Order: sequence, then structure tokens, then C-alpha cells
Amino acid sequence: MHSWPVPHIDSVPGAPSPLHLYDSADEEVKKLNIKGETATMYVCGITPYDSTHLGHAATYLTFDLIYRQLLDNGYKVNYAQNITDVDDPLFERAERDGVDWRELGTSQINLFRSDMELLSVFPPQHFVGAMEAIDEITEMVQALLDAGAAYVVDDPEYPDIYASIEATKNFGYESNYSREQMEAFFAERGGDPERPGKRDPLDALIWRAHREGEPAWESPFGPGRPGWHIECSAIATNRLGSSFDIQGGGSDLKFPHHEFSAAHAEAALGVNRMAQSYVHTGMIGLEGTKMSKSLGNLVFVHKLVEAGVDPSAIRLGVFSGHYREDRDWSDEVLRTAQERLVRWRAASRNPGTIEEIKEVIHNVRIALAEDLDTPRAIAVLDQWAERAPGAAEASEEASDVLRTAVNSLLGVRL
Repeated sequence: MHSWPVPHIDSVPGAPSPLHLYDSADEEVKKLNIKGETATMYVCGITPYDSTHLGHAATYLTFDLIYRQLLDNGYKVNYAQNITDVDDPLFERAERDGVDWRELGTSQINLFRSDMELLSVFPPQHFVGAMEAIDEITEMVQALLDAGAAYVVDDPEYPDIYASIEATKNFGYESNYSREQMEAFFAERGGDPERPGKRDPLDALIWRAHREGEPAWESPFGPGRPGWHIECSAIATNRLGSSFDIQGGGSDLKFPHHEFSAAHAEAALGVNRMAQSYVHTGMIGLEGTKMSKSLGNLVFVHKLVEAGVDPSAIRLGVFSGHYREDRDWSDEVLRTAQERLVRWRAASRNPGTIEEIKEVIHNVRIALAEDLDTPRAIAVLDQWAERAPGAAEASEEASDVLRTAVNSLLGVRL
């Protein structure tokens, strides 16, 4: 599956700052220790049954910032992202709307690509739908069965396959949740704790035997379709290796999705830890309530742009809060971002001396290197913009360097 065009950036003068990120597993901000010249990153993609809203955008903008900081530090980036183009929400929405689920998925994937291009988000080199990865998923299911890490439930009609939470010694290390929390989130987030025949209520489905009316693929264990968690395990490890640098997504994916994605890979491939860092973004709310498709309180990227909103203002609105915080989107947030963009653009025409601009860029880099502290980076640029119009000296070089830095590091066009 193709992704979308790569945004243009230029190298930024001055010395980069090594990137530090909060790791959910270790519960601390730590320096990324990249081995070799290439950083590896996997971010969970969309289930394409509706348009890209600000909650989605905030997640992918966060990992776009990470991508940009890695490039600034001289690394190449090997980035993979899935598309869950086979899943119950997609089937249900298609049935509700009276359309073929494949057509619905294709239309929403195309809209997602368009939104990401509008927002100047770096695309993954590997943009992979679940339907494209059936063979590699079934291989991982078989590996888990062979290792005794998975089992078939005793149900002649629907012999589903489950992965055991006892398959790895450190199950639970990624989310750090208690058993009670795991049980609550598992039931809320697509789990089936009451499925008869499971050895443990938390065991996760990795292959769903064929049901009438559902799509199915042939496999060594009979026709069916993959579970959600193993989809990401297989797609990630087949492109990035059995252990890679960053796994990312929204905080609602910590459990069960990321916990099981890691456990499946670790049990099947015999590694202790799938990702060096597990990075999670906070939720975006609208008027104090989490933005979600089920609630219908969504703000869509393409509708904002159609209404004349500059994509750079959307980025600034999202970046006005820290990526790990649950935060609100509102007309005021957008208005503030739009006004900020106007001030910065005006100031960039008379930014100050090249020495002053290099100091501003240095401070922006320091802020972003410390767990993507975008509010601090924005404050640095706000302070510069306040004093820039009164600068005694200005040069075209200073303007060019500033615009290059803000575009390359923040994805904001001045």
C-alpha cells in the first residue's frame, strides 16, 4: 500500500540535541540509544471507517516530531505503520451505510493520506494493510502455537486461537497496570473476557475462525481472520526486526493492544523486549470530553482546511499542549494558534541578527529534545517574535535560517 509524499525539509544550522522520550514501560524520560545509522519506529495506524479527526492527527503529529528530531540528529528513519483494514468497526459502519466494507476502507484510507499530506506529516516507508500481511500473520500465529504460547479453544464450531498471558515472564511490563486495571480495560477495549474455553479471561484472540458473513482467509488452522494485536506484531517485526527502537500510539493503546503486541512478538521470536521505548500520546478532548467516533464529538482535519484554516495553525494548536497530556481542542485554541502564526510570519520578515536567530534555534532544539516539550519551544519563538520587530539589524540570511528551522523542526511554514 502506498503512503503519501515526503515533505521537503532542509538541514538546520547548528548542533542538534539528542532526543529524550518518556518510556511508558520504564516510566521515565530517557535518552534514545540508537544503534547504527538508522532509527526504527512503529506507530499503530487507523481503522479506516471514518475521517481523520484531531485525536488521530495529534498522535501522528507527535511521531512526525520524533521523526524530525531523529533526522536533525543525523539518523535515517525506518518507519512502519499498519492499517487495520479488516475489523468489526469497519464492517459495522459499512453495513450501517449500505456500502461495501472494502470501498469504505479505501475511501477513508485515501482521506487519511490526504490529511497527513496537508499537515506535512512524514510518511512511513512501510504502510501496510492487514489484508496485505495475512501470510506473515499466520506464520506468527503458527510460531506461537509451536512454542506453546497459544492454544485453540475447545469449540468445534468456532475453533478460535488465543495467546496466553503466561507466554512471557514479563507480561504487564509495558503498561504497568494492575490485574484489576487490565481486566477493566480489556473489557472496554475490544477484549472478550467471557469467551468460553479460554484459559484466562485476559488471553487475547490471535485468529478468529470463520463466521458466516465475515471475510476469511485460508490458513494452516482453517479459514478465518487475524486478531488485532498480532497484526501489529507481525507487521512491525517483519519490517523493523524482532526488537526495534520505538513503538507508539495513543495512551488508550497501552493495554491491551501494545501490551499484547509486544508479548506476541517476544514469545514468537524469543526476545526479551520488543521496543526500546514505548511512547504514548494523550487524548484530545472537545469541551472537556474525549474526542471519539462513538460520541460523535469530532473535529475533522479536512473540514478545518476546507474552511480556510492553515495546516500550520492546526499543528501549532496541537503543539500548544504537551503530547503526553490529555488536552482540549476548542475555537479558542485554534484562534490563538492562528494569531500566533500571523505574528511569527510577520516577525520572520525582520527576525534579528543571524547570531540571535541561531540562539533561538538552539533553544527550540533543547526544548524539543526534552520529551518533545512543544509548549516550551513555542514560548521560545513567542519571545523572539515579541522583540524581533524592534531588532536593529536584520538580514535575508537570518530570515531564511529561521524559516528553515521552524519548518524542519516543527513542520510549521513561515
